[in-house]
Amino acid sequence: MTVTKDESGPEGADDKGDRSGGAGTVPGAGDGYVPSQRRRERERYKRVRARRATAIAALSTLVTGVVLYLVVVNAPGWPRTKETFFSAQYAREALPKVLDGLWLNVRLLLICGAAVLVLGMLIAIARTLRGPVFFPLRVLAAAYTDFFRGLPLIINLMIVVLGVPALRLQGVTVDPVLLGGTALTLTYSAYVAEVFRAGIESVHPSQRAAARSLGLTNRQALRYVVLPQAVRRQVPPLLNDLVSLQKDTGLVSIGGAVDAVRAADIIVGRSLNYTPYIVAGLVFVALTIPMTRFTDWVTARMDRQRAQGGSL
Repeated sequence: MTVTKDESGPEGADDKGDRSGGAGTVPGAGDGYVPSQRRRERERYKRVRARRATAIAALSTLVTGVVLYLVVVNAPGWPRTKETFFSAQYAREALPKVLDGLWLNVRLLLICGAAVLVLGMLIAIARTLRGPVFFPLRVLAAAYTDFFRGLPLIINLMIVVLGVPALRLQGVTVDPVLLGGTALTLTYSAYVAEVFRAGIESVHPSQRAAARSLGLTNRQALRYVVLPQAVRRQVPPLLNDLVSLQKDTGLVSIGGAVDAVRAADIIVGRSLNYTPYIVAGLVFVALTIPMTRFTDWVTARMDRQRAQGGSL
């Protein structure tokens, strides 16, 4: 190994000591590693900068919070707003009923989420089928995604929840919960189908060709080679769609289903106090934040794997 001029001097020795103590090296371990003076100074400087950044961020947050609080509480209409939107009495009354209604939102999320993933995957596969014989299926799948992605969810809910019972079809349910869940599934499956399709098309054609060269059929190549890679790559956007679905389950209340939003609306209609809406909103936020943070963690983890050249 050729030794350069920089490595032969004292500074080169320090750099060599730095390189010998990488991220996975523990000072004082069995290899006798002793961090150099330069490395110790560098680590000390990083700690000082981190503490200073934390102190500045905390001070900035505190100042911003105090300013916002003073602006709100000194507004001319704050006493009336506080009584109308932040009443402790109505909050205590609304919280149990809102939590009871939230159980319906959670069930809709679980059932509709599973249905959306399955239907979205089938539509995505239909759009990526090859060969002229599948042309009608590809056209139908494309028309489905274009229509329901363009149709506002609230209009879709009104059409399904209010329009289907008006047809008076025999054997067709008129339950607003089932009809609302159907409308949610129709809309979100169109979005999820495009997410899956993007993942399928992101897999390089050589993967499919290699699978075929090993004797796998088109169906086996899709199932065992293409889809596993496509799904792993699309986990973050799929989780984001589920977060949006969790919030939009509150829209089923337009059909009369008593969920968290409808439970709050009943109390508001009786008391003319809007505090129950604030309670319902905070409950949804508390339910959404863990899912959002989990999505961020998955995204960051996949980004690290991609940066390190790991498997996705």
